[in-house]
Amino acid sequence: MEYLVDYDLEENAKKPHHACDLLRYDLKMCLLESDCCKKYGKTPKQCLQDESMRDHVDDECRRLAYTFFECKRSMIDMRARFRGRKINVMLLRNSLLTLVVRCCYQHVKRQLTNENIVDHLYNGTMNGDRSCLAKSITLIESTNEIKRKHAKELLTKVLSGLKQKQEKKQGQPISFRIGLTGAPGSGKSTFIEVFGRYLIEKGHKVAVLTVDPSSTTTGGSILGDKTRMVELSRERQAYIRSSPSSGSLGGVTRTTNDSIALCELAGYDIVLVETVGVGQSEYAVADMVDMLCVLLPPGSGDEMQGIKKGIMELVDLMIITKADGELLPEVRRLQTEYSSAMRLMRRRFHNWTPKVISVSSRTNIGIDKAWINMLNYQNKMLESNQFFLKRKHQLKKWMWSNIRNYMLDYFLNDNDIQTHIKHYENDVENGRMTPGLAADEVLKLFIEQRRL
Repeated sequence: MEYLVDYDLEENAKKPHHACDLLRYDLKMCLLESDCCKKYGKTPKQCLQDESMRDHVDDECRRLAYTFFECKRSMIDMRARFRGRKINVMLLRNSLLTLVVRCCYQHVKRQLTNENIVDHLYNGTMNGDRSCLAKSITLIESTNEIKRKHAKELLTKVLSGLKQKQEKKQGQPISFRIGLTGAPGSGKSTFIEVFGRYLIEKGHKVAVLTVDPSSTTTGGSILGDKTRMVELSRERQAYIRSSPSSGSLGGVTRTTNDSIALCELAGYDIVLVETVGVGQSEYAVADMVDMLCVLLPPGSGDEMQGIKKGIMELVDLMIITKADGELLPEVRRLQTEYSSAMRLMRRRFHNWTPKVISVSSRTNIGIDKAWINMLNYQNKMLESNQFFLKRKHQLKKWMWSNIRNYMLDYFLNDNDIQTHIKHYENDVENGRMTPGLAADEVLKLFIEQRRL
């Protein structure tokens, strides 16, 4: 190219801006001549005259160029290797394009065609592309502001697509959402693997959304639920996704409800939601599934434990696991006690009494019985018109749940509040103010600032 000139690297290394300008312009021309710009039907000159495109490409090239020129380690290495010698920018261009631009090409292409990202993910998910489904779930889980805007656009399209699918079903649901909860070690993952393969043999497509607990100190999650479902993860008709709880209560994440919608759009007619392993007070999963199943291992308490309020009054099917070998007598005793306890609970629906069954994931005993009970529940809910009414009620509850979460985030990220919060924290720590009074003062300050 005519604008490439020889220059002394040793001399110009002291003036990185001059070298950067040359290389940035070179990279800009190369990018503009690539396929991602040809699709617009413009010449490089026309692209440069387009301010929005020129500025974007220029920023990308500047990042690449400064990464190359201002990396101290690279500069020291180049100055030692080429000291006193002249080098053509063409060599520099070739090496940089080979090592950097090739790796960043797809990234730059996506940036230049941002408006097509949402359409690409939506169309791919609609056609059952597992890769697009995974990327879509990652997008809605992101806290990045730009990605959250894309997530809103995607979810708007998803709702429209699901509405069209629902109209074709003629009153039948697109999917059956089943929540599976229970204490850690109750056999949830093992049951899901066996149950999921059973459903696939019946001709269903199964999506499994698992929630892994996040560390209260580091915030990280192992996301190891999928490793316990080796056989199910190999099935082409199954999709398993692990997500961190990220401090969310209720055993699920803030975006689990949206992930369910994406799985339904991808054609999965059975969606299993496994929680982190909850206690009696955490039952958010009940507000996003059609049926809630509680898994109990042998030795989970007596009849009085069963009639405690909380998640037990929301359960639709109780499954006692590990019903084999030496544990079988204990399982039978527990099944009898919980069956009598469930009769004392107030019914959520007049036409359904929660059942207590036993299963063995090792011997596959009771798996078919569990599915029959689930189908009976679904049919009775559809007959009484409670199925879709329950979903509408759940959507309203999750709207208010999201409002609370977003308001809390907005409150904690408010700069004015951050400047005063330390003062109130110190007063609480030193006993000059009670936590409740401090909370009232902070909220009062927040409301007054919003009125100004």
